[in-house]
Amino acid sequence: MQIDLNGAPVTTAAETLSALIEEHGFDAASVATALDGVFIPRLMRSTTPLHGGAKVEVLSPMQGG
Repeated sequence: MQIDLNGAPVTTAAETLSALIEEHGFDAASVATALDGVFIPRLMRSTTPLHGGAKVEVLSPMQGG
């Protein structure tokens, strides 16, 4: 299915947000996620289904100042 990941179109076979994170090699323990503009807590990623056209943001914390 086609989705938007961090502003870029991608094709994925992932059915859940958790599977998408794994598929793209993100460190699940250290990222924040949003689906269609709604924050998704870590514990809900495995039960959050993806859909065609979904807009997914995966954000890593930044250090420095």
